[in-house]
Amino acid sequence: MSAGQDFEAPTAGVATDEVVVPLPRVTMQAFCETPAVAATMQAAIADRRMDKAHARIHMGGPAAAVEAFRAAPTPNIIILETVSDPASLVGHLDALSESCDAGTKVVVIGHVNDVQLYRDLIRRGVSEYLIAPLSTLDVLKTLSELYISPGARNLGRIIAVMGAKGGVGASTVAHNVAWAIARNLDASTVIVDLDIAFGTAGLDFNQDPPQGIAEAVFAPERLDANMLDRLLSRCSDNLALLAAPAMLDRTLDLPEDAFDQLFDLLRATVPCVVLDVPHVWSGWARRALITSDEIVVVAGPELASLRNAKNLIDLARANRPNDSGAKLVLNQVGMPKRPEIDAAEFAKALGVEVLTSIPFDAQLFGTAANNGQMIAEVQAGGKTAEAFVQIASSLTGRGEAKRSKRSLFEPLVAKLRRKA
Repeated sequence: MSAGQDFEAPTAGVATDEVVVPLPRVTMQAFCETPAVAATMQAAIADRRMDKAHARIHMGGPAAAVEAFRAAPTPNIIILETVSDPASLVGHLDALSESCDAGTKVVVIGHVNDVQLYRDLIRRGVSEYLIAPLSTLDVLKTLSELYISPGARNLGRIIAVMGAKGGVGASTVAHNVAWAIARNLDASTVIVDLDIAFGTAGLDFNQDPPQGIAEAVFAPERLDANMLDRLLSRCSDNLALLAAPAMLDRTLDLPEDAFDQLFDLLRATVPCVVLDVPHVWSGWARRALITSDEIVVVAGPELASLRNAKNLIDLARANRPNDSGAKLVLNQVGMPKRPEIDAAEFAKALGVEVLTSIPFDAQLFGTAANNGQMIAEVQAGGKTAEAFVQIASSLTGRGEAKRSKRSLFEPLVAKLRRKA
């Protein structure tokens, strides 16, 4: 490619299935020259993945940055937008380099697509050159990649599963989906039971580990990769469990960031993490949902679930504008003698599609629970086991996720209703 030719750089509208990993605790200052880029930067700073970063936005471009850091220490990241000619930009960068601290990363946002300029910037130590207009995800992905090695970019998808109300089977869904991800999609997976007092993951997998999530949460100063490995209980080659002690020796008045260190460590070491979030509303439970890569709301086909599911889905929309929306799973569909809200009406009221509907089958689910087995172990190849595989495919992006229709379960539902 010769000088003056265009080169490929991130631009608005570029879709990606990669996980954008949250930034570590860094400082960042952006110096913009146009309102559009400043607005994009503001949206990026407000994103959940920037929660730990301390960021500020200024106007004035490279010239303002040079003045700002003449006598002040530079942050971890400096973002410069320029609308000036390449010679002026290079001059400002040379001036800025005289006061830049070692380790400061510089990202330049320009309006010129020129490979020679790109080469000049890289030679001067610029970390990345982006071309406006940019989307919020373009900015987040670039910043994330400054601190994540190329081989780790696809690690660390966290999936949070929470019930719209107690008793709708959210834990059962979480455990079976994790099993499907590990077994059917061949992805190393960890299930994290966040219900420290009443968690059932250990029972569902017929495990009784002496240690688990309590040791990780109540002794964070000791938590590292080696300790985490000791706390995990192996369920299969691809599946591990961080079990809850299910003991009432202490209450769970935990700070909002109680699980942050654990989640960061898991995200860095395993491709898929499934959080079994209990039906409680606290700062740490809300944070676990908002900071996850995917949210699954499990609801029963009745009014209380409808109301609560709407609140959870609206919360996700408001706090995660740059993420996919929360997914809805209807569980226990077709319970004998219970009036139910139709799946189509349920979806219409919430403004989302039902990812899948899982039929009520007391015999199947009861047998699995009492035996400490997954549904696929009790009834391999059945429609219910297939539904969990479809949920897993949709959440991970692995394989073609088939959208389940209510008609898939109509024979079983009709049979149950006839018996009633």
